[in-house]
Amino acid sequence: MTELTKLTDTYSLNNGTKIPIVGFGTWQTPDGQVAYDSVLAALKAGYRHIDTAAAYGNEESVGKAIADSGVAREDLFVTTKLWNADHGYEATKAALATSLQKLGLDYVDLYLIHWPNPAAMRDNFEQLTADTWKAMEELYASRKVRAIGVSNFRPKHLDVLLKTAKVVPAVNQIFLNPSDMEADVVAYNEAHGILSEAYSPLGTGKIFGIPELKTIADKYQKSVAQIVLRWSLQNGFLPLPKSVHTDRIEQNTELFDFELSPTDMETIDGMHGVAGLANDPDQVDF
Repeated sequence: MTELTKLTDTYSLNNGTKIPIVGFGTWQTPDGQVAYDSVLAALKAGYRHIDTAAAYGNEESVGKAIADSGVAREDLFVTTKLWNADHGYEATKAALATSLQKLGLDYVDLYLIHWPNPAAMRDNFEQLTADTWKAMEELYASRKVRAIGVSNFRPKHLDVLLKTAKVVPAVNQIFLNPSDMEADVVAYNEAHGILSEAYSPLGTGKIFGIPELKTIADKYQKSVAQIVLRWSLQNGFLPLPKSVHTDRIEQNTELFDFELSPTDMETIDGMHGVAGLANDPDQVDF
């Protein structure tokens, strides 16, 4: 396990790029003042890793907050994602250009394929995956992105991608929390040098209703969110907590003055299904 001392400590991706071990998520954060204020608050609280996506519809507000924060671009790690309608070689390149324009950036640090098998394209999945990844590799070579990866990919989707890939994905961002550790996906990621990122590290809020977590939180005099984020880090994951409340944004950075015991880690590991499971990408209707 990486020694955890502060928010800006980094993991090394498989291409050598450094990525801060905790990111600030913006999924379900509405565009406009809410997204702007929350990202600005996160940067003020010390986050240097911001995660957004074309599908979130808030790239412009995220970009404006980055520009107004006063934080140097080279000190930030910014992720965005390719949406399902934009799979394919030319469409992928055009989609990144649009995202960069909205973000007001010359490059992003990480560009991800958001979902592996869009509903409208399932009869042509393998070829589209190959064409999309080829475009991603060329964007990486052109330095418009510093690393490329995927999101919501299961082993079978990664197997398809790796048939033609020249660059192994650096990251697989998945629904990863005590309720669904996605053990088979994490094991595959580890075997291939792919970092597991958690886009719902707090189980979209559902974990807050689990009494056992409250008991553990009381023991450490921490919040349930802090306990679960610390659990994520001690498992070697990269959590992306999301909040629009300044006090919680700040609280979610306070993860480095305690360590969960092996017994408590095991207890949390055993909470499968208590707050929902990941969607099967082959079954979603988008």
